[in-house]
Amino acid sequence: MEIKPIKTEADYREALKLAEKLMAAAPNTPEGDKLDVLVTLIEAYESKHYSLDFPDPVEAIKFEMEQKGLSARNLAPMIGETNRVYEILNRKRSLSLKMIWRLNQELGIPAESLIKPVRKTS
Repeated sequence: MEIKPIKTEADYREALKLAEKLMAAAPNTPEGDKLDVLVTLIEAYESKHYSLDFPDPVEAIKFEMEQKGLSARNLAPMIGETNRVYEILNRKRSLSLKMIWRLNQELGIPAESLIKPVRKTS
């Protein structure tokens, strides 16, 4: 079991197989330490080659609403009156810093997503 840099897709697949074999390793053991190092290498490779972008603010809000069964009325304490919520959801108004902070704190929407420019729809 040699741990080496992940440079190619084949190296990546091999590292995933090895990590799978080591998943049951106890922490603070030689196998557990190998798994820690391997996971770090895998994460570095994935962030470089498979980076995921955060959704735009409106999509992030709609996703949370769907996941948590929320309506526009439920967002009023975080955004303002219901008509303001609809302006945000229909991309007619941008989020203010106060709205971003409240949505992040109350719904757990990542700030990275909330501060992105809203994608205009045609």
